[in-house]
Amino acid sequence: MADVSELWINRSDYRKTKPVTRPQATLEDGQVRVAIDKFAITSNNVSYAISGDAIGYWRFFPAEEGWGKVTVWGFGDVVESRSPDIAVGERLYGFFPMANETVLTVGSIKDDYFMDAARHRADLAAVYNQYRRLAGEPEALRTMEDERSLYFPLFITSFVLYDYLTDNDYFGAEQVVIGSVSSKTGFGLAQFIKEDGKAGKRVIGLTSAGNKSFVENLGCCDEVLLYGEEEKIDPSVKTAYVDMSGNRDLTVTLHNHLQENMVESCMVGATHWESAGRASGLPGAEPRFFFAPSQIAKRNKDWGPGVLYLKASEASARLAREASKEIEIERVKGADAVAAIWRDFLDNKVAPSRGIMASL
Repeated sequence: MADVSELWINRSDYRKTKPVTRPQATLEDGQVRVAIDKFAITSNNVSYAISGDAIGYWRFFPAEEGWGKVTVWGFGDVVESRSPDIAVGERLYGFFPMANETVLTVGSIKDDYFMDAARHRADLAAVYNQYRRLAGEPEALRTMEDERSLYFPLFITSFVLYDYLTDNDYFGAEQVVIGSVSSKTGFGLAQFIKEDGKAGKRVIGLTSAGNKSFVENLGCCDEVLLYGEEEKIDPSVKTAYVDMSGNRDLTVTLHNHLQENMVESCMVGATHWESAGRASGLPGAEPRFFFAPSQIAKRNKDWGPGVLYLKASEASARLAREASKEIEIERVKGADAVAAIWRDFLDNKVAPSRGIMASL
C-alpha cells in the first residue's frame, strides 16, 4: 500500500507545521479513497484555522492532539471504492485536507453530488460535507477547476453575505464599509452590491497601500480608503460594516467614529488574524460573527433546498471569469513549498493578484 502525505498545523502556533507520512487506511464498506489532485490556498484557509475550534473546521479531518489539518477546497479522483454507487475514476470537487489523499464515507447520493456520512462529521455544516460529482456537469464549468477552487467558496460567501444584507434591507444602512476589500470575499461582496442598482448603496473599501491599485482596477467600490483614513468616512450616514480582516482595532476605530450610525457590524474573515478578537461594549450595533451556512439554511427553508446555492454558484462563475483577468495562477508542489506559502498567507505576504494552487 502507498503512503499518505499530509501537512499538519500546530493549533497553538499556526506558523509551526510538520509533514506527516503514514500508511493508507483500509477502506470499510461504503467508503471511497480519493487521490487529491490539487487544492487552493487563500486567506480563507487562515480563517478556517482561526475559527477551527469555534466552528469545527479542525474536526473534519482529525489529527493528533495539538495538531490540525487545515481544510481546503480542491479536486480529487476516486482511486478505490467500497461504495456500490461511486465508481473508481469519478472526479470530485469539495472540502479536503492538505494531503495527497483522504477517505470519504458515502452517505446520501444524487446524480451531481453525495454527502459524507462519517460519524464525526454528522453535526458539522452540511455545505462542507457535500462532494460534487463532476461527470455530468457542463463542459464550461469543468474547464474552470482552478477558478472553482480559488474563487467559488469565497464568491459564494460573498453572494450569501449580499443576500444576508438584502434580506435584512441592509439594516437601514445607506453605505457599506468592507474591511480588507482586496480579499476575494471582500471584492466579491463589493461587486454584488454595486451590481444591485436598485439598492443604491455606496460601497467603501478599506485596504493597505500595496493593494489599493489592485482594488481600484477592479472598479467594485465607490471609494477605496487606506487603513488609517477611516475618518474620511461620513459619520452622519447609517453604515453597515463587513469585516473581512478580523482586525479588532479597526472595528473599535470604526465604531467609535460612526457611533450609533453603525447599524450592522459583522466579522467574516481573519486576514489580519493576529489582531483578531470580537470587540464588545462599543457604540452602535453589537459586532457578531457571520456564518454563511446559517443564511443558506434560512434560504433553504424560504426558497427550497439548494436554490440559494445554485444562485450563488452561477454568480460566482460569472465573477470568477472576470476576476481571473486580474489574477495570475501559481502552482506549488510538495509539503515544504505548501508550508512556506501557508506562512506567507499568515504574514499577509501574498498579493491579491496571486492565485495559489497547491498539491502534495
